[in-house]
Amino acid sequence: DMDGTVLDTLKDLTESANYALRVCGFPERTIDEIRSFVGNGIAILIKRCVPEGTGEDERRRVHEAFTEHYTVHCSDYTKPYDGMPELLIKLGKSGCKTAVVSNKADYAVQKLCRQYFPEMFDAAAGEQMPAYPKKPSPELVYMIMDKLGVPKERTVYIGDSDVDIMTARNAGIDCIAVEWGFRSREFLLDNGAEVIVSEVSQLEAIIL
Repeated sequence: DMDGTVLDTLKDLTESANYALRVCGFPERTIDEIRSFVGNGIAILIKRCVPEGTGEDERRRVHEAFTEHYTVHCSDYTKPYDGMPELLIKLGKSGCKTAVVSNKADYAVQKLCRQYFPEMFDAAAGEQMPAYPKKPSPELVYMIMDKLGVPKERTVYIGDSDVDIMTARNAGIDCIAVEWGFRSREFLLDNGAEVIVSEVSQLEAIIL
């Protein structure tokens, strides 16, 4: 996963969401509210941000304003979690293939991977509707596994949310949940996490 797993993107998501809400005449949201709204793609983020009962045309206006702003400002405050670039380099040298599969817009996934993890991932895919349904559908995960030639039994999905746990379950692959992201340890446990790590160094130990 990208948001809340390899990159701390929360402040930029909040800034762009509140820009879109503001220019469309809606009340802004707190960073904690945005934290609880993300994980299911931009359309769901916008639906959760606007007041209940907001019409489809208005939601589309907010979505368009968000995209316009986030395309330019998706890396103003975003940063990798401590130790993540170093971990990816170590995994690559150890022969592991790594990839990002995210519900984030594909343009942002590609841009942020190039900026923060140049040549560190073997593949990356963001939202690609309607060709591939969003997580927790396993279809994008299957596409990446096929592209990299990696079987289920040698694949692990790493993420910070219930969506990620369900994605791994639906794909029939192992899962590691991280508690430095957008959901609490208690939330992850309540949603079926079996392996939870609190530091990037633990990921290295488990994977290798």
